[in-house]
Amino acid sequence: MMMSMTPQMALDLPARQDFSAAAFIAGPSNAAARDVLGRPDDWPRNVMALIGPEGAGKSHLAAIWAGRQQALVLPASTLGDRLAALEPDCAMVVEDVDQGVDDDALFHLFNRAAEGAIPALLLTARTRPAHWTVSVPDLVSRLRALVHVDLHEADDVLLTRVLEKQLADRGAPVRPGVIDYLLPRMERSVAAVRILAERMDKLALVKKTPITRAIAREILDSWTETGDAA
Repeated sequence: MMMSMTPQMALDLPARQDFSAAAFIAGPSNAAARDVLGRPDDWPRNVMALIGPEGAGKSHLAAIWAGRQQALVLPASTLGDRLAALEPDCAMVVEDVDQGVDDDALFHLFNRAAEGAIPALLLTARTRPAHWTVSVPDLVSRLRALVHVDLHEADDVLLTRVLEKQLADRGAPVRPGVIDYLLPRMERSVAAVRILAERMDKLALVKKTPITRAIAREILDSWTETGDAA
């Protein structure tokens, strides 16, 4: 059974989202993506797909790129409704394309990018383009040929830095040794780090203590009991 929470613990205490370039944590897992996004002039037909699991940093990297390129950022689900109002000669980011997108609108973007009307088009998704669900035959062939760059799961160094940042964003004091305790016991994903930071912070607030190994152990045990592993 899931660990019971007091009303105070159940409060929504989200971490501050900082998508600035200064806040991005670089590492081997995102080195290739950083390199490719830094060279949009080399993208075939002016289009690139950024692929990675949830929490790997796609939105953060896309936001940094968009700021540098003065690009418009749209969720894929809104593309069909926004297409007619798009400004010419504007770089674009379309996020979460694999979660659903208007096929005709996406195909139109490909054509505009190939013609240079969109100087650079960045698409983000969890799965590779060949696996996206589309029905327009010409778009299927475009996706099969679309070049992509992968964001990989983080190593220990990057996970440590992300966890430190998440806890710092929440203003959560942490006792020494807690992160070293967590690394071999937690799911190895940035998404898991965010959940861990939130849950440890909430429990520590309820108990009016810094985050300790006991706090970390209690959170990990609650996941193990419910199958809700980080």
